[in-house]
Amino acid sequence: MNKIRILLAEDELALAHIVRESLEHENFEVILCSNGEQAWQKYVECKPDILALDVMMPKMDGFEVAKYIRLNDKTTPILFITARSQPKDVVAGFESGANDYLKKPFSVEELVVRIRVLLSDNRLLQKSKVKKDESFSIGNILFNPHKNSIHQGIESWQLSSRESNILKLLCQQEQDVISRKSLLKTIWGDDNFFNARSLDVYITKLRKRLEADPNVQIINIRGIGYKLVW
Repeated sequence: MNKIRILLAEDELALAHIVRESLEHENFEVILCSNGEQAWQKYVECKPDILALDVMMPKMDGFEVAKYIRLNDKTTPILFITARSQPKDVVAGFESGANDYLKKPFSVEELVVRIRVLLSDNRLLQKSKVKKDESFSIGNILFNPHKNSIHQGIESWQLSSRESNILKLLCQQEQDVISRKSLLKTIWGDDNFFNARSLDVYITKLRKRLEADPNVQIINIRGIGYKLVW
């Protein structure tokens, strides 16, 4: 059986390689492009089964690539992967011919699921395809909460289970603020003074772990909580 061929266009090369490796691990064939012009050329040459396009790319953005494709191809699924998630951006994406829209940060598991759904005959996912081993893309860092590990390129670091649990909650907020009380109640079960001091220590540790990508930050929103941004 032939592998599903995915054209992945992403100009953040570290992130692109991480996603490609993850997709290849899922037995997909990945055609990697670093800009929109290259994505268009590779689409014409290779005729992929599905395209995953970043929106903000040099030479030609993802919207333009999709519009060119849709002039003659109405069926090949197109999925946008982007940090631009304002309603007007989502609308523009669908108007350009997209079938789906995935907001950064995203877990690789969610990306795989969306790809499988778009390629299925009835737009439904077979339950057997879903895996429990999810991971999150944070800038150019890949975080695997199941293995308590973070990766950047060939480098990897092990997290404690508590560090991993905190980082997972921050990722699940999708760059929104999560309150200190929510973190304390979820992880420690109590928001007392001693647990609050422990949380401060773990946040400091996580900040050091995430220095691998200088754009990734855990911001302290005074009096409220924390926000993971990049």
